[in-house]
Amino acid sequence: MIGIKSYGAYVPKYRLGKETAGWGFPAEKAVANFDEDSITMAVAAGVDCLRGIDRSQVDGILYATTTSPYVEKQGAALIATALDLRRDITSADITDVLRAGTTALKMAMDTVQAGTANNILVIASDCRMATPKGGLDRAMGDGAVALLIAKDGVVAEVEADYHITDHMLDVWRSSDESTVRSWEDRFVIEEGFFRVIPEAVSAFMAKNNLAPKDFQKVAYHSGDARRHAELARVMGFEAAQVQDPLYGQVGNTGVAFPLMLLVAALEEAKPSDRIMVAGYGDGCDVYSVKVGEGIDNVRQKRRGVKKHVEAKRVLKTYDEYLRWRGLMTVAGVRRPTAGGPSASALWRETDRVIQLYGSKCKKCGYVQFPPQRVCVECHAKDEMDSVRLSDKPATVFTYAMDYLSGTTDVPLVIAVINFEGGGRMLSMMTDRETDELSVGMPVEMSFRKVRSAGGIHNYYWKSTPVRA
Repeated sequence: MIGIKSYGAYVPKYRLGKETAGWGFPAEKAVANFDEDSITMAVAAGVDCLRGIDRSQVDGILYATTTSPYVEKQGAALIATALDLRRDITSADITDVLRAGTTALKMAMDTVQAGTANNILVIASDCRMATPKGGLDRAMGDGAVALLIAKDGVVAEVEADYHITDHMLDVWRSSDESTVRSWEDRFVIEEGFFRVIPEAVSAFMAKNNLAPKDFQKVAYHSGDARRHAELARVMGFEAAQVQDPLYGQVGNTGVAFPLMLLVAALEEAKPSDRIMVAGYGDGCDVYSVKVGEGIDNVRQKRRGVKKHVEAKRVLKTYDEYLRWRGLMTVAGVRRPTAGGPSASALWRETDRVIQLYGSKCKKCGYVQFPPQRVCVECHAKDEMDSVRLSDKPATVFTYAMDYLSGTTDVPLVIAVINFEGGGRMLSMMTDRETDELSVGMPVEMSFRKVRSAGGIHNYYWKSTPVRA
């Protein structure tokens, strides 16, 4: 039985909403912070998915996105390293199409079915941009989702699947562009997902002797809230069967969208419930997922979609969002332009920078960060074990605020944090509200982008207040 062993999700903390000056739209959408992108959100979703799971048991990772920070460099390798997965695993980026997430799901299922891997981590993440305040901008949101596909210990079986490949230019983005384009609305709707998705769903049900009444929930791609409801009627589903598409709360999260709705459905599903999933983009992928026993055990340990949606903060101005996306520049501090980071130095310090390893003394158990050869407690030399700190809870020991740093998010908050179980670190804080900072505040680590220079995206772990 091939299916989902675990799931996770990530929705950024910040939203554009009716309280946002200059947004001019009543509905909310999730927007990634200035130091987030599809890689950092993928890592966050992966961390949520792997809570309580031995990471050494993951045999492969598939990263689906249309917004990879690199055009020529594998994002899956960076995500796998940040998640501290084994090196002897298979990895691939599935990209350039909106149904990359559901396509990656098919590839993971086939790999596990073939017996070449036992557990494959599928992560779909997107941070798409559109022309500011246009129809696409209002409908799109940022987010990520992760599924661990396995043969044993699954909590939801993928019963059947069906696929259509259909070339058309409805929504696209060229390699030299940063914003998504779309053709005329009627063409996109009528000849696009109103034609392709119902055709694939109908063929899928005919092939597997299923009917709309056999599904408790359906999760599928759409362009906006209105079309989502219309599409359900076209396919013959009742309103009660349609999983909330999160328009007005999160938005269409690109390749992550149908799988995120699947995770949202799993958060409320009962054993024996059947969920249909349909991904769209140059064709359609359709799946039937049957919920099994043990689903409660998984969702009790996950933040998933619901908890991330509830923990939010609405931006005060639309200009702030534009600055985050580099669409508005402001006068900065007068300092020399920083040079690009050293690729060789980043490689040498992978264990400290990307995996966030500290060292733990074998003799006295004292934990240090960065890793050291000599224990400052008992002075033992070269008697250290590596210890991962990225998933350790921590508290703020002290902090300072720098208003002259030139950071996008003024002030730059630097905190000294103490990890549970030992270890102290000087860290930048992100997703923080300055009026809520306090000594003793619980924090957790979040993989973020520090800066980009010389064509290199420099990532590191920052501390952030715990999302409730």
